[in-house]
Amino acid sequence: MAEAAKKTTRKRRKKAEPGSRGIAAAELAAGSPPAATTDAAAAIAKGGGAVLAVFRDPLGGHWQVLAALPVDKVEPTPYQRDLSDTHVARLASAIDRLGRYLDPIVAVPSGTGTWWTPNGHHRLAALRQLGARTVTALVVPETEVAHRILVLNTEKAHNLREKALEVSRLAEALASLDDRPEKEFETEFEEPALLTLGACYRQNGRFAGGAYNPVLKRVEAFLAHKLSKALAVRKERADKLIALDEAVNDAVKALKARGFESPYLKAFVVARVNPLRFKRGAKAEFDETIEKMLAGALKFDAGKIKADQVATAGGAAEE
Repeated sequence: MAEAAKKTTRKRRKKAEPGSRGIAAAELAAGSPPAATTDAAAAIAKGGGAVLAVFRDPLGGHWQVLAALPVDKVEPTPYQRDLSDTHVARLASAIDRLGRYLDPIVAVPSGTGTWWTPNGHHRLAALRQLGARTVTALVVPETEVAHRILVLNTEKAHNLREKALEVSRLAEALASLDDRPEKEFETEFEEPALLTLGACYRQNGRFAGGAYNPVLKRVEAFLAHKLSKALAVRKERADKLIALDEAVNDAVKALKARGFESPYLKAFVVARVNPLRFKRGAKAEFDETIEKMLAGALKFDAGKIKADQVATAGGAAEE
């Protein structure tokens, strides 16, 4: 009973009353758009596109432009994840079979007379594969919307590697544009652990981030350092994680040499050396925790492990 009393319940977001927010349909195009929106509309026409409508979004009332843009004038934001060729081929096939393109991308001005899409990379590539000349887009005048890429991108679910790389690339790009403290970018970066994992993946594309993410979520926080300095800290942390991963890999090899076979051997070793394993909910310092884990991995004795211990192990499978 005492244990049950300690458990906290997550508060549910209160459901809004129907029709209590936003703008009525008849009012979406009413009023005069601000200068940023009219400038965006002018840039679209100048760049070979066409303005189809200027209106406000129905929830927040922000002005935006529905436009037709030349496909060759649109590029993905430079810090987002890599394309999935399989997903592009599937989208291209679906669009071609339907004979219609019904899902506008999101686009923002790049500042060079072209547009970036933070949400629509795969759709854009599919249209290019089909030889299309034009893509329909919701053009948002505020360039900073492109930095909310994780919030925007619902086209194809990210895996951990993709999210971490995207956040790492975004942080690097922002450091030269807006060098505020890292902790002021919580919305853009979503989770602090992604910044460290992104630095790991950029050093080693096969890094097993899934094995360490549960630990990192308990030892990471957004830093008070300016973004440029915080990136250096993330690089140092990535170096320590990669050193730990090498020691864990050696322990896994030792287990395999003894005849153990399981997709969860790495997760088993990480769990065994994790000092937070039995401290539910407790937060800890990054350096201290990773140093203890490294020491444990270096001392790991495969000869003391029993088959039933590995058999009951779970967690993230080896990547």
